[in-house]
Amino acid sequence: MIAAHRPRPRHGTSVPELAGGRSPQRYEVTRDSESDPVACRAVTVGRDEMLARHARFDVVGIGNALVDVIAHAPDSFLTDHALVKGWMDLIDTERAVHLYQALGSAVEMSGGSAANTMCGVASFGGAAAYIGKVSADDLGNVFGHDLLAVGVQFRPGAFDNDVPTGRCIIVVTPDAERTMNTYLGASSLLCVDDIDVGAVAHGRVLYMEGYLYDRAEAKQAFRHAARVAHEAGRMVSLTLSDSFCVDRHRDDFLSLVDDEVDLLFGNESELMALYQTETFEASIVELRRHCPLAAVTIGAKGSIVVTSDELIEIPAVPVRRVVDTTGAGDLYASGFLYGLTTGVSLAEAGHFGSIAAAEVISHVGPRPLVELRTLVE
Repeated sequence: MIAAHRPRPRHGTSVPELAGGRSPQRYEVTRDSESDPVACRAVTVGRDEMLARHARFDVVGIGNALVDVIAHAPDSFLTDHALVKGWMDLIDTERAVHLYQALGSAVEMSGGSAANTMCGVASFGGAAAYIGKVSADDLGNVFGHDLLAVGVQFRPGAFDNDVPTGRCIIVVTPDAERTMNTYLGASSLLCVDDIDVGAVAHGRVLYMEGYLYDRAEAKQAFRHAARVAHEAGRMVSLTLSDSFCVDRHRDDFLSLVDDEVDLLFGNESELMALYQTETFEASIVELRRHCPLAAVTIGAKGSIVVTSDELIEIPAVPVRRVVDTTGAGDLYASGFLYGLTTGVSLAEAGHFGSIAAAEVISHVGPRPLVELRTLVE
């Protein structure tokens, strides 16, 4: 059972609070001052006013559309197919098709970081939509069906019939060890033309997944979606995804955060990687210079919500036993976004994130097994 622990504002913290920090209220971009990223934006719409505007969706997510293919197999299967137990490899089309056919019976379910977050938003009772690229094949159908089944509107863009739907092939051996082989497939081909501008313009918050940022076309799609959102007076958020992703795309991420991001999600190590600091405290200082609002997870200690003039410490919600941390960050983001779009305080939004993260780490799998709305009623 998950116990409820209320967050508290964190004042007098060891992390310096910057005088004259940027207000978390900027939705039109100007470039009058290239030397100061804080001064480069004209503030026209406040966060509360923007979130109160009528919208069809609370959150619209963009990310890698992957299907998890999970099968139990003996250790001999790993040997026969040259798989290294416990590792995760990126594989090509031929290898993906070969392993998929060799597995035989398997459980197939939609996956992907931003898709997990959208499912969490829907589980809280929010209205969510998801933009991701799949192929017109069986796994593409699985992906769309799974999202619709939990109440997430799927906007797949143009189908690519030449490249199969992306998948993560997970082999579970008798010792419960997971060996993963990820084929990005069609998911990595998302481009500007795949962005449903109607959905983006009608979502209170746009949520973009850093994992998708590997191709130039995807970077252009992110920029395009962010501009559409801001033109409609919406909020733009980004999740850094992981430290390796940050290391690959640091300059592009920094530019995107400066130009477009109103709300940044990440964990302690990702933030330090982004700003190349030796301490978490120093990364918070840099963060406040470049982004008006952030929700940063710090493992078992919970999270910190960062604004220009306040740090809010959010304790973790305790669980009896941590079973699987997969999806913890994704579900934390879902709770925070749901809270933000329903008008609760930033502290309470962070608490919703802690509740969702606690639920998902108490079992195997990256999505909630109970309706998250029942945990906050």
